[in-house]
Amino acid sequence: MTPIRLVDAALQLPEAWSSRVFAQFGGTRLKLVRMDDSAYPVEVHDEDEGLLVLDGVMVLSIHGDTVHVGAGELCVIPAGTPHSVEKGSHGTLLILDT
Repeated sequence: MTPIRLVDAALQLPEAWSSRVFAQFGGTRLKLVRMDDSAYPVEVHDEDEGLLVLDGVMVLSIHGDTVHVGAGELCVIPAGTPHSVEKGSHGTLLILDT
């Protein structure tokens, strides 16, 4: 098995905010996203979602509060929680979902 350099792999994605599933473990998917400076609209999921920033920063809006998630930090969004990504987010994001 050859290790995957996730930050490098994100640079190869065709466009920002377009996720790619890199692995699946049981019912959990590991998705990679390249963030650019643009915002991403409000979304809600039926299951919990883990957002792990590998490099850069993600600016989340949750219940009207702004949360800065930096490199090496994980934010778990509970199921049914509306959230969006604000302008200024950039870098590489790993999403864990089902």
